[in-house]
Amino acid sequence: MYDFDKVVERKGTGCAKYDAAHQEDDALISLWVADMDFEVLPEIREAIIERANHPIYGYPILTDPYLKAVQSWMKKRHDFLIEKEWIVCTGGVVPALKLAVQAYSKPNDAVLIMKPVYYPFDLAITSNGRKVVEIPLDFDGTAYSLDMEAFEKKIVENEVKLFILCNPHNPLGVVWSKSDLLEMGKICQKHGVKVVSDEIHMDFVYPGYVHIPFYEVDPSFKEFSIVCTAPSKTFNLAGLWTSNIIIANEKMREKFKEVKARNGVTDPNIFGMAACQAAYTYGGKWVDALLEYLQGNIEFMKRFFEENMPMVKVIEPQGLYLVWVDFRALKMSAKELEDFMLHQAHVWLDEGYIFGARGEGFERFNVACPRSILKKGLEQIKEAYDRL
Repeated sequence: MYDFDKVVERKGTGCAKYDAAHQEDDALISLWVADMDFEVLPEIREAIIERANHPIYGYPILTDPYLKAVQSWMKKRHDFLIEKEWIVCTGGVVPALKLAVQAYSKPNDAVLIMKPVYYPFDLAITSNGRKVVEIPLDFDGTAYSLDMEAFEKKIVENEVKLFILCNPHNPLGVVWSKSDLLEMGKICQKHGVKVVSDEIHMDFVYPGYVHIPFYEVDPSFKEFSIVCTAPSKTFNLAGLWTSNIIIANEKMREKFKEVKARNGVTDPNIFGMAACQAAYTYGGKWVDALLEYLQGNIEFMKRFFEENMPMVKVIEPQGLYLVWVDFRALKMSAKELEDFMLHQAHVWLDEGYIFGARGEGFERFNVACPRSILKKGLEQIKEAYDRL
């Protein structure tokens, strides 16, 4: 029904994934930024065209059908029950993280993040004059885990005021269990730490794992946390700048809105709202088919490295279409590995070191592309390795 094998030419369309840099390299395979190469859900395109056909593009408001679509998706896909009043829209989750840092901490306060993690977390903290406190995740060679005693110790010793959680965890692919989330939440609750839960990748979870929204872990968590969601990763709508921030606690919600207004952050534009409503109304079967295709790409990638470069270890993702791969056996420095990938293999990846020092020697692959593109990129890596 949906053709995820179809290759769509994107070069020259002003997209960051293909046009931001390295345009002189005709052999380059772009597997970096979290941007899928699949055609959008047809109903999304139809909704945008329908709205564009109305000849007036004035100021929009959040409509009841829009809010109900968000509620319905969260309930059906995640058993996540939210009230319409809890939904605060922003032009993306990253801007929302910055607003949350301003709303729930003061200059020079300590903000905790788990490393390696999505690199804009650091900037959201430091650009607002707060202090980054890192808790490194433990790695046993195959999977990552959190030392809860060390987590609590970091909070106490640094007087942490805010914790930014990433679930599913980008770039590691960890889908945090209910027991882990409960322990994290109880520790934060005990020490008066507010939680910002970035759940933008919530729809990408593979068999054997379940995404549990932070609010659904324990009812009391609603009182000191917010949940950041968006259709942008699930349906590849990043260019439409639409996100839905769920804030149950009225005081926290009003504070967030106050900071949002102070920064001049507006609600999403009319096309982003039309796209989100269509996605959450009609996108269920498309997402199911997408997840199946992504699992196929991940399995293909694992087999490729096992058969051709067995020293390279793919960290089994529990969620995300971003795959964390361990290249440390190649004995290259971070910069040598980056040069190898970009200039010898001609594959553009997100280098592990940008996610934190513990990411050195790793690469983050975006496998949300037609299998033929993924295959070509992997073959180029193998050919470049053989030339060493």
